[in-house]
Amino acid sequence: MLTRKQLDLLQFIHSRMKTDGVPPSFDEMKEALDLRSKSGIHRLITALEERGFIRRLAHRARAIEIVRLPESMEKDFHPKGIDGDVTSPPTGFPGEAVHALELPVMGRIAAGTPIEAISETSHHVAVPGTMLSGRGRHYALEVKGDSMIDAGINDGDVVVIREQTTADNGEIVVALVEGHEATLKRFRRKGNMIALEAANPAYETRILRSDQIRIQGRLVGLIRSY
Repeated sequence: MLTRKQLDLLQFIHSRMKTDGVPPSFDEMKEALDLRSKSGIHRLITALEERGFIRRLAHRARAIEIVRLPESMEKDFHPKGIDGDVTSPPTGFPGEAVHALELPVMGRIAAGTPIEAISETSHHVAVPGTMLSGRGRHYALEVKGDSMIDAGINDGDVVVIREQTTADNGEIVVALVEGHEATLKRFRRKGNMIALEAANPAYETRILRSDQIRIQGRLVGLIRSY
C-alpha cells in the first residue's frame, strides 16, 4: 500500500521516463511534489525501493529503474526487453538477478555548443537490460553542457543511445552536424529543414537543411551520479 506522496512520486517518475526516456532529477521531483527539501524525496525513493516498485542501480553512476507499478497504473507499463549477451549482473533485491550489458562509452557529447564528432571508445559502463530499447546496437556518451537540462539531462550524466539513422519529431537524438559536430538535441522536421531544439531557454534552436544533419542514434536511457 502506497501513501499519496509515494504514489505521486512513482507516477511522476514513470511519466517522465515515458516522455523523455530519462528519470527526473531530485530537484525536479522535489518541485513536482512541492516538497521543501530533497531529504523528503530520498525518504520517498527509499520507501518505493523497499516496497519493490523501483530499483536504484549502482554501477559507475546511479540510475532509477521502475520494476513494477500499482494495479491502477499497470495498463501503461510496458517493460523493455533486450537482445544480446548478458554480462555479470549488478546486485538487485535478494535472490533476484538484474541483467546488465557492458556498453562502450564513446567519449563525450555536447548538450550545448556542438563539439567534434566522437568515434573512439573511452571505456565501458554496465547498463541494466531493461533500460535498452529493443534490437540494435547501443552505446553510451557522457554529457557535456547544460542545454538539455529542462529535459532532465545534466552536465556529467551518461546517456544511453540506440544506434539508428532516423528519428520522429520530439525525440532526443545524437545528431552529426555537417560531418564533424556532434550534439544531443530534440529533433523536429519542418519540410526539408531540421530543427535541433535545446531544452534550456539560454540556447537557441538550430535550423539546418536535412542534408547537413545525420542522425546517429536516439536517447533511450540515462545514468546519473547523485
